[in-house]
Amino acid sequence: MVDGQTTSLTRANKTSQSLRTTVPMGIIKQFGLKEGDKLLWRLDVKDNKLVIVIEPVKVVEAEVR
Repeated sequence: MVDGQTTSLTRANKTSQSLRTTVPMGIIKQFGLKEGDKLLWRLDVKDNKLVIVIEPVKVVEAEVR
């Protein structure tokens, strides 16, 4: 996804300050994501810009048991 996509933030629930967004379908397909998967969010600084790196967290089979 070279050009990027824009998504909207919505409140996670009425009592939380957390926000949610939609993961674009291209990213879902690229990484084989499904409901319940976890994402790791990292903040980096590159060329004097804030860069958000989001990585799928792979669940090890031993963790599932």
